[in-house]
Amino acid sequence: MKGKLAIILSFLLFAIPLAAQEHPDTLQQIKKTGQIRIGYRLSEPPMSFVDENGNPTGYSIDLCKGIVTEVEKNIGADVKVEYVPVTAEGRFKALSDNKIDILCGSTTKTLSRCELVDFTQLTFVTGASLMTLRDNKSLDSEGLNGKKLGVVKATTTATALKKLIRETSTDAEIILYNSAKEGVDALTKKEIDAFSSDQIVLIGIVSNAQDPMNFVVRSEVYSFEPFAFAVRRNDANFRLVADRAISDLCRSKKILEIYDKWIGKYTRQRLPIFDAMIQLNETPK
Repeated sequence: MKGKLAIILSFLLFAIPLAAQEHPDTLQQIKKTGQIRIGYRLSEPPMSFVDENGNPTGYSIDLCKGIVTEVEKNIGADVKVEYVPVTAEGRFKALSDNKIDILCGSTTKTLSRCELVDFTQLTFVTGASLMTLRDNKSLDSEGLNGKKLGVVKATTTATALKKLIRETSTDAEIILYNSAKEGVDALTKKEIDAFSSDQIVLIGIVSNAQDPMNFVVRSEVYSFEPFAFAVRRNDANFRLVADRAISDLCRSKKILEIYDKWIGKYTRQRLPIFDAMIQLNETPK
């Protein structure tokens, strides 16, 4: 019996360091390496995308810059930023595999995803919608029946679109793509009738298109998409730093400057739910 107990204890002693290695303390790691790794999506304007010079940019990127400043304040040292492109399918694994420290982009917070990662305070709210070519009026007259609808795989939009088709008994075909760029290219070539994504992402795609007048983003939304940044699970210290930065941006209303820079010029007015999000994020110090 004593022999078995000794084996169990020795196993536990070795298992504890292994668990610690699987879930590194992000702030300590950043302080040790002098670097923070920001995961972002390459083609999700206006949230995160690459500009004409190849630099990561967008609404979410600007919010993450505020988090970097807060990290530097917390550890008392300057930090080098490394931007790491991720895909919709591999973004959460990149966090758990310690390839990135924070996922910055257009990620919807869901309870099922909370089993994989932790989330910061909300950074944006939107809903899924459809984008069509301007000269294609068939959705207005015929609806979705018999149509081909494109969407990026492994996204909440794909899940919501499948649910919409199922619950409305619509005879539509869903085509899955690896990226928004692939889906928009297919739409431009008329291989699909509509491309679906978060409405704000669709607005960003249109605003960055060579000929924005070729596209129409429908005003209707068929889901609720609360965006937040993802961090590793059970890393409360780093999450608190990120939340503090987001709260500061909301209290100071600097988040409105970022909103106007990337989104306000394309929309007539802010949604009331976005202003409500700002108020909820104004957590007292």
